[in-house]
Amino acid sequence: MNIYKIVGIPLFVGIVGIQFFPTTRNESDVVLETDFISFYNPPENISNLLKISCYDCHSNNTRYPWYNSLQPVGWFLEKHIEEGKEELNFSEFGGYTIERKKKKLKSAIGEIKKGEMPLFSYTLIHQDAKLSETDRLEIEKWFSDLRDSF
Repeated sequence: MNIYKIVGIPLFVGIVGIQFFPTTRNESDVVLETDFISFYNPPENISNLLKISCYDCHSNNTRYPWYNSLQPVGWFLEKHIEEGKEELNFSEFGGYTIERKKKKLKSAIGEIKKGEMPLFSYTLIHQDAKLSETDRLEIEKWFSDLRDSF
């Protein structure tokens, strides 16, 4: 028996087998009253930028790509979304304490300024999520003004 059969057959069976273990999806039809956009009513351009560039990983409702159904890709994406929501969840932002809101906005401003958000790996596939320099400056200013208003 050649090496391709020894390695290939178990590998193929394993890949097919893991498809039967789907992930729990981060989807909800409900927009919470604590949702950032509902709570603070930012200008339309800021709302759109947040929805396109931030909400998939930092809210309770992710727009999933087709490949999320393929394992282990789905597991990786769910872990990434879970970590993103632990750091900042726009769906629950209105319920944060004032100090936590200030801290999260300051952190978000820093991440956006450094170009670390949205993640490069995310923007590779989601080209529309890339922020131009103008987009970054608009979000930074709006977040900063909001933080200063508390």
